[in-house]
Amino acid sequence: MFSSQTRVNKLIEMEQKQYDLLVIGGGITGSGIALDATNRGMKTALVEMQDFAAGTSSRSTKLVHGGLRYLKQFEVKMVAEVGKERAIVYENGPHVTTPEWMLLPFHKGGTFGKFSTSIGLRVYDFLAGVKRSERRKMFSANETMNKEPLVKSKDLKGGGYYVEYKTDDARLTIEVAKEAVKRGADLVNYSKVEEFIYKNRKVAGVVVSDQLSKKQYKIYAKKIVNAAGPWVDTLREKDNSKKGKQLQLTKGIHLVIDQKRFPLTQAIYFDTPDGRMVFAIPRDGKTYVGTTDTVYKEDARNPRMTSKDRQYVIDAINYMFPMVNMTVEDVESSWAGVRPLIHEEGKDPSEISRKDEIWTSDSGLITIAGGKLTGYRKMAEVVVNSVAQQLQAEGLTFKAGQTKNLPISGGDVGGSANFPLYVEEKAKQGVKLGLSYEVAEKLTKRYGSNIDVVYGYMKDETVKMKESNLPASVFLQVQYGIQEEMVSKPVDFFIRRTGALFFDIQWVRRWKEPVINYMAKELKWTAEQTTEYSLELEQRLHEAVVPSDEKKNDRIVGIS
Repeated sequence: MFSSQTRVNKLIEMEQKQYDLLVIGGGITGSGIALDATNRGMKTALVEMQDFAAGTSSRSTKLVHGGLRYLKQFEVKMVAEVGKERAIVYENGPHVTTPEWMLLPFHKGGTFGKFSTSIGLRVYDFLAGVKRSERRKMFSANETMNKEPLVKSKDLKGGGYYVEYKTDDARLTIEVAKEAVKRGADLVNYSKVEEFIYKNRKVAGVVVSDQLSKKQYKIYAKKIVNAAGPWVDTLREKDNSKKGKQLQLTKGIHLVIDQKRFPLTQAIYFDTPDGRMVFAIPRDGKTYVGTTDTVYKEDARNPRMTSKDRQYVIDAINYMFPMVNMTVEDVESSWAGVRPLIHEEGKDPSEISRKDEIWTSDSGLITIAGGKLTGYRKMAEVVVNSVAQQLQAEGLTFKAGQTKNLPISGGDVGGSANFPLYVEEKAKQGVKLGLSYEVAEKLTKRYGSNIDVVYGYMKDETVKMKESNLPASVFLQVQYGIQEEMVSKPVDFFIRRTGALFFDIQWVRRWKEPVINYMAKELKWTAEQTTEYSLELEQRLHEAVVPSDEKKNDRIVGIS
C-alpha cells in the first residue's frame, strides 16, 4: 500500500528504522535512485517536501527525448547516452511513454538547413542507437506541407522527420516511485528536511517536518543523497557545504490551446525569430507549445508565466504557423517550471549544459545536480554505485544495478509491442464491468498493468462510489490515487496524477467540488484543511490562465 491514509503511520515507522540510504527529493531523479537502491537490497527511504514530481518533474516539455539540440553544442556523449536511454524508458513503461514522429521544418535563413539537418539527424540516429523503423527521413517542401499544412510555406526548403518519445512526466515519476515502494522502499510526500543530524561530523540523519500535520520526525541513514532538484543548494547550505559549483535556475513555460483553435496534426520542432527552438505537440485534443529559457531567481516552488513569456510563445506560434493568428484569449492553460542547471559563467541559459554532476561534501552528504528526465535511470545507477562502494567499505555488500530491464509500476504489459493489444483486452473487461469502452481504454492507457486494481474498486467500493456523487470514471481515479499513489491534496490529483489542470481545465472546474468533498471525508480533513486545500486548487487554476504580472485578482483570498 502507498496510501495517503497511512502516510503518518509511515513516518512514525520510519523513525524506528536505520536505513542504508535516505534520498531527499521525490522528483524523477530521487525516485529513480530509490528504485535502483531498493532493488539492490538496500534499506531505502525517500522524503519529499512537496508532492512527488511537484517541482521540475511535472513541469517539463513532457518528452523523453534524445537531445538533438545538444549536437549543436557538440555534447556528443550526452546525445549518445540519453538517446539510448529513451528506448529503455519506453520499454519499461509503455503506458507512460510513447514514440512520436517529430517534424523539423527548415526555411531559408533558419537555424537548420537541409544539409545540416540531414547530417545532424543521421549522426543523431547513430549516436542514439535508433532502431531501423524509427530512423530519420528527409522531406521536400511539398512533403513537409503535406505532413503539416499549418507550417509557414514562405521560404520553406523541406523538413526532417525523426522520432522523439512523448511522456507524462509526473506519471512517469509516480510510477517509478510506486515500483520502489513495491520493492520495499519507504517513500513519503509533504515531508520537509529542516536540518541534518550529525555524528562525529558526518551526516547521519535528518529532522523532517510533516507539512500537513506540522509534527517533526527524525530519520537515520548510513548514507544520504541530496536529489532535491532546484533546492539542492538550499540543502547544501544547511550542510555548510555550498561551495564551488552552484545551481543556476532557468525558467520555461508552455501554453495549452484547444485543437479546435490550433488543429496541429503533427508534432513540430521549430526555430523562432531569435534562433531558439520550440516544440508544438498535439495531446489529448489540445496542442501545447514551449518552452522559454530565461534565468530565474524567484520562488522555485511556484514559478509563474509572465505576460512577456506568454507573448514570446504566441509570437513563436504565429511566426511558424501564420494561418492560425493566435491571440492571448486562445490560451486555455499553461504551466511554468524551472531547470536546475549547473552554473557556467558567461553562458546564455539555453547554452548551459544539461549534464549531471555528483558532489560529496566533507560531512558525507552526496548531492546529484543537473541532468535530464531522459537520463534518470542512468543517473540513479551512477549515484547508487557510489553509495554501494561507500557502504562496501563499511562491510556491507549489495548486488549490481538491475533496472535496465525492470518494468516500472504499471509497465508489466508484455512489452511495448504488446501494449495496444493489452489495452484492447482490458478495455473490453472494463465494458463488462459497466464502463464505456472509451473510459476503460483511457484508464488502461493511464494505469497500464495496475488497471486490475483500479477495476477492483468497481466491485469492492460500490457504496462509496454511490455516496461520492462522482461518476465511475472520476471515482476510480480518485480512489486509486488515495489508496495507491499517496494523493494527499486536491492539487496532487488534478495536476500530477491526472494532468487535468493542464490538458482539461474544464474537467477540473466541473469535478473539483465533489472530489474535494470525497477526499475530505476519506482523509478526515478538518474544516480548516478543506478550505485551505480548496483555495490552493483555486489559486493554481487562476495561475494557469493569468500571468504573474497581471495583478488583477492575482491572489485568491486565503492563500498565503
